[in-house]
Amino acid sequence: MSLPVTDFDERYRAISARDTRFDGQFVTAVRSTGIYCRPSCPARTPRAENVTFYPTSAAAHEAGFRACKRCLPEAAPGSPAWDLRGDVAARAMRLIASGVVEREGVSGLASRLGYSTRHLTRLLSTELGAGPLALARAHRAHTARMLLVGTDLPISDVAFSAGFASIRQCNDTIREVFGLTPGALRARRRSSASAAPGAIDLVLPYRGPLDAAGVFDWMRARAVTGVEEATETSFARHLRMPGGPAWFEVSQDAAERLHLRARVTQLGDLAPLVSTVRRIFDLDADPLAVDEALSRHPELAPLVARTPGIRVPGSADPHEMLIRAMIGQQITVAAARTALTALTEALGERTDDGLLFPTMTAIAERGAEVLRGPAARIRAVVGAAAALADGSLTLTVGDDGGAQRAALIAMPGIGPWTADYVRMRVLGDPDVLLPGDVALRAGAAASGLPADPAPLVRWAERTSPWRSYLSAHLWRAAPVRPTRAARTPIRKEQS
Repeated sequence: MSLPVTDFDERYRAISARDTRFDGQFVTAVRSTGIYCRPSCPARTPRAENVTFYPTSAAAHEAGFRACKRCLPEAAPGSPAWDLRGDVAARAMRLIASGVVEREGVSGLASRLGYSTRHLTRLLSTELGAGPLALARAHRAHTARMLLVGTDLPISDVAFSAGFASIRQCNDTIREVFGLTPGALRARRRSSASAAPGAIDLVLPYRGPLDAAGVFDWMRARAVTGVEEATETSFARHLRMPGGPAWFEVSQDAAERLHLRARVTQLGDLAPLVSTVRRIFDLDADPLAVDEALSRHPELAPLVARTPGIRVPGSADPHEMLIRAMIGQQITVAAARTALTALTEALGERTDDGLLFPTMTAIAERGAEVLRGPAARIRAVVGAAAALADGSLTLTVGDDGGAQRAALIAMPGIGPWTADYVRMRVLGDPDVLLPGDVALRAGAAASGLPADPAPLVRWAERTSPWRSYLSAHLWRAAPVRPTRAARTPIRKEQS
């Protein structure tokens, strides 16, 4: 399996085999029972003539089905399709997961995507079987289920954390989707959790294998003091959410489960925070599909065998990611970390127990006083921050990849390496190669691949749509671990 499946027979074979790899990629609705399941549901495989496959649980809800109480399809990892695809439907799903509908309504979602509300509703209904309101409602139901079984938050707090407008709306949705009251759904959990008000403590689902150690190592090398803290088995950071400062920590236990602990200022930020954490750890990826595709090439098979389930770390904040990438151009990771720490200590907002990365307004106004290095790079960083602050440059998880890249390259001091690196980290684009990166090229040479940019680009085309994961493997294969954030000549990045 290299791409999400759409063929009925292939999907039916997947549910007959109870193949967990497909969980989250589609749901199986059974007309004879009125329920829908994840592909790996342990129940008896339904007859083919009674089955309808839907791309999202929202589409199954709209068709009148309720979630299976046995396999709880809402608990499956998210679909990798939203990163593989760059179309409007995929961008909408990423924005819905980040809480845009709850904060700005469907009109706000449509505006961000460049469509009218009516046209967006028609487009999503055709493509995904449900409109934006239904998709957002399904996401709220998923979040409520997650909080009910993973925390001890009062049901009233669960309702508002999940984005519902009222407790009654939450109760009605839970009953309709799961056929259970919120209290009954909570009673079915296997263990009890304990969390302070405004906090969660739960297990994050993912498709294995997972190279969590690689993500922790990546974060530890780049952790900004006061903002982030990373060890061999954990990563924690402070970040700014729409409702105020937040904090989270992800750790891995001996059973290889990922635990998330988090605190937020407003309960409505919990669901977007979980989505952010999932992007940072690339938890909705399909590692078996990636590993299978890359292993077909003899040069890459040893790399995949050495690091199965490699991930491409995402970003906590798109604006911050751009600034970090620009400051990291042409200097070592350690030097970039020192510069970013100095910037944060001077301009960041202090919380009770840490620091928040500086706002774009603060960097635009005072960044030139704090930053060190070539004057052209300082002007570029300050200019990018000013553009982000005044809205003349937008950067979100729901951007069109090509449009985002063009907008970034049009900015002074931002070249192809930075634009593509941001696309890889912010959008989770799985098909980005950075041929100008010296460490990546060193890893290519060590792996028996062409080391020069042009032939490397041509060779890498055979690994599409997984070139971001190829990049991760080549970084790992470099004789000296990646120490530079960008390698293209400074005159190209600063032009």
